Amino acid sequence: MNTQLSIIKGVHPGFILDRELRKLQLRKGPFAISLKEYPQTLVSITKGKRRMNINIALKIERALGIEEGYFMILQVYHDIKEKKKGQFEEHPDLSKLRRALFWDTKMENINWVSQKNAVIKRVFERGNDIEKNEIIDFYGRKTISEILRTHG
Repeated sequence: MNTQLSIIKGVHPGFILDRELRKLQLRKGPFAISLKEYPQTLVSITKGKRRMNINIALKIERALGIEEGYFMILQVYHDIKEKKKGQFEEHPDLSKLRRALFWDTKMENINWVSQKNAVIKRVFERGNDIEKNEIIDFYGRKTISEILRTHG
């Protein structure tokens, strides 16, 4: 399992399940019913639209003769991959920034990475000390200095 796991690490477990079902020529609907699960649930998992949960994973692993915990390990690796991908979508503590500072847009819609030049410039032109400190904490002093020096 370890060699195969390192190859598919980060792939949604539903995609692996879909491949296994096709290999075994098992249709999803009847297979789901045999597990006492709704076919829609299984289809959503195999399309990557729903997380694998422990109960379903154990039922599937038992039915297919797969090592116990295999699908949950895949789910955890997938979750880690998604979290890392999303870390660039993080934002500063919005409770420390006044909405009036970004009057022309919704703060939730700001891409804090790609629009950092505009954000830094605006906060340092119009922000108070709390807002400036939050932006410094988020981007780092070096980044702030470079942007204010070149764009300021």
